[in-house]
Amino acid sequence: MINLSKYIDHTLLKPTATEMDFRKLCEEIYQNSFYSACVPPYYVAFVKELLAYSDAKVCTVIGFPLGFQTAEVKMAECQNALKDGADELDVVMNISAFKSMAYETVKNEISNLVNLAHNQNALLKVIIETAYLDIFDIRIACEICVEAGIDFVKTSTGFATKGADLEQVKLMREILPNNIQIKASGGIQTYEQAISLIEAGATRIGTSSGVSIVSGGVGYSAY
Repeated sequence: MINLSKYIDHTLLKPTATEMDFRKLCEEIYQNSFYSACVPPYYVAFVKELLAYSDAKVCTVIGFPLGFQTAEVKMAECQNALKDGADELDVVMNISAFKSMAYETVKNEISNLVNLAHNQNALLKVIIETAYLDIFDIRIACEICVEAGIDFVKTSTGFATKGADLEQVKLMREILPNNIQIKASGGIQTYEQAISLIEAGATRIGTSSGVSIVSGGVGYSAY
């Protein structure tokens, strides 16, 4: 039987979230043994301290949510997040550069961030924002990620027109080698959704509905 809690990055990325909301997030992680807290860079150090007596990792987002930032800005964001205690970095691919077929530029940006993360024993996930990609695009994006040496390909930010798609996750699993994992995120609200995405090949689930999912209920998850 799947221990679903250990697949979940318990996520809070709402722009109106307050310090009390992040305290509650951490309480829920202690209560449910979720794998990680996924929080904005501003709250990394705060959440790291709150989770000091937990095995949970601290994950944050970089270049969020559109990926438009320059490579230098993303590098600075990563450096600061790692300094604050982040264990995992979820980086938004430069979708505009990708759509412009500047594939080498995209790969070089990701490669440099991977090297930075790995040098500090952190994992790096790349959000390719599948809502904006067709089958051909997904293949190319995954190939770029493989060449860059990332740890995870992540489906979505949760801010696009749709989130995790079962068929797209299956396609990603077919394309990616076994050493590169998949994080499904965006709109995952039910136990059944989470299980189906895991069965399709996801090894991490990003959701703000973790508590209701592990209890078998239905929650709201934009992320």
